[in-house]
Amino acid sequence: MKIPPTFDKVHLKFKLNSGNYQYDDLYDVAYSFIKEGEHYEEVFGHFLMDWLDKRDYIIIKTSGSTGKPKTIEVKKQAMVNSAIATGDFFNLQPGNKALHCLPSNYISGKMMLIRAMILGLELDIVNPTSEPVFLKNKKYDFCAMTPMQLRNTLDRTHNIETIIVGGSKVTNSLKEAIANHPAKIFETYGMTETVSHFALKQLNNFTEEQRNKQQHFKLLPGISISQDERKCLVVEVPYISKDKIVTNDVVEIHSKTEFEWIGRYDNVVNTGGVKVFPEQIENKLAGIIDKRYIIASEPDDLLGEKLILVVEDKTNQLDPSVFDSLEKFERPKVIYNLEKFSETGFGKIQRNKTLAMLHL
Repeated sequence: MKIPPTFDKVHLKFKLNSGNYQYDDLYDVAYSFIKEGEHYEEVFGHFLMDWLDKRDYIIIKTSGSTGKPKTIEVKKQAMVNSAIATGDFFNLQPGNKALHCLPSNYISGKMMLIRAMILGLELDIVNPTSEPVFLKNKKYDFCAMTPMQLRNTLDRTHNIETIIVGGSKVTNSLKEAIANHPAKIFETYGMTETVSHFALKQLNNFTEEQRNKQQHFKLLPGISISQDERKCLVVEVPYISKDKIVTNDVVEIHSKTEFEWIGRYDNVVNTGGVKVFPEQIENKLAGIIDKRYIIASEPDDLLGEKLILVVEDKTNQLDPSVFDSLEKFERPKVIYNLEKFSETGFGKIQRNKTLAMLHL
């Protein structure tokens, strides 16, 4: 069995913005980023300094997309192990070139650096804006993006071999837009507690066999899953934690290595005795409503709970035909509007905070 490298080691082929650095050199690199860099470089430098300190863990803040943000301790070796699992899945090799365009104050941005240092990648860092600027003629082997970043750079990402997408929902319209994109694009599933993703779903570049069957999330090697009594996903990631991780995500398990995400258990609505997952209705409306929107509920004397639709717009006026694809029990009884939704730094809607703005 191959022994993984420890967190205090850097691969000999690791490069950062074309410079070749060893472990001891990185203190000066981090200091330079903090003192002289732009804001995103300063954030990157602070994380690098945290990685180089004598602790065997780092403090990471969760995104807060489904609840209140919290800080947790993540073992540095767990991050190394996660990087290796991703490298094995995508067959990343020393000397491969990677583009870093995510904020380094989130786990996904931190992991791009760790993958590069551990796997020996040549990493280019750019400003993690919603439309990152990078050399469109330079070949990259690997990159992680948010859905918004991918949509905004579709005309400049043809020279990236593999792109993983996460941080917020991949809409049906984006899936259609990337159908013929030359890059292999994967949607990620994971959370801060699992140190980035532990499952991936291919979104394009399908073989004939893949085209004829529905794609599900596939687990990285060494991971096992089950369900609790709520049908929520329970994950065992032995290279991250000895404890099982119980999620609030209702799933359908198709095999030992594949599952389908249904929706959040804490979002389920019981309307007139029928249990409805807002996320499934949102998927049906994708591409029909051209604004951002949320399906949720409010108390109702007759139904117990009634479905509501909240649109990010100056008005709540919608053509009734937008609901033609919905079953009778799936149709919202009330439409509300908010001019601006609450969102995370990745642009992911914060459901609870957004709904609280309605003061229902």
